Amino acid sequence: YCESALDKAEDEKKVLEQTVSDLEKSIADAKEGIATLTEDIASLIAGIKALDKSVAEATETRKAENAEYKETMAANKAAKELIGIAKNRMNQFYNPKLHKAAPKRELSAEDRIFVNNGGTAPPTEAPGGIANTGVTVFAQISAHRALDSEAPPPPPATWDAYTKKGQESNGVLAMMDMLVADLDKDMQESEVEEKDAQSEYEAFMEDSKTKRAQDSKSIADKESYKADLEAELEKSQAEHKSTLKEDMGKAEEIKDLHLEC
Repeated sequence: YCESALDKAEDEKKVLEQTVSDLEKSIADAKEGIATLTEDIASLIAGIKALDKSVAEATETRKAENAEYKETMAANKAAKELIGIAKNRMNQFYNPKLHKAAPKRELSAEDRIFVNNGGTAPPTEAPGGIANTGVTVFAQISAHRALDSEAPPPPPATWDAYTKKGQESNGVLAMMDMLVADLDKDMQESEVEEKDAQSEYEAFMEDSKTKRAQDSKSIADKESYKADLEAELEKSQAEHKSTLKEDMGKAEEIKDLHLEC
């Protein structure tokens, strides 16, 4: 009886010891996995915060660039208008055939009735803007300074002097054409740069959106897996505690058998 009982108890104890060893390994693996997942999740969260910051900075930069682009385009457009006005005023004296007269003022219904009855049309209000040209935006470039002067005076009485002035005016008009060409080139380059910058920004935003979605999903998956590991760890720790207690009881049983036999 004693030998059979001892063999059985010892075999059972070996099984319990192996179970305890297996549980201890499972507990260690679960703790290591939880630690790794915790680091991964923290890294992903930090990455998303950094990505959100980059997106916000890129958006502010794009807004500033777009505002600067609009300001530059408006200033260049105004400069072209001023050059056109100055050129037209010069043509009025030196190349009358090329001069474009200002459009006639459209009278209101009341003014038309007043004029038809012998009255005088009200004076035309100055268009305002720079030198009453109607242009309200002005680019700060040196070429525009020449446009602030008054219209050129009428040509001299003598033909020779007139011809000389006409030649000078042709040079000034040619310079104005060059300025307009430079402004057109600058505007074209600005348009290309703005288009490229907007395309790059949109591509970055799309990539950032995709990256954020992927990282957010990865965080959710890892948190779910971490929760499973934590539940598994809790279960293994409980089993380890009960199995260890059972193993100690089996050791007492073997000890009693040895005393009895």
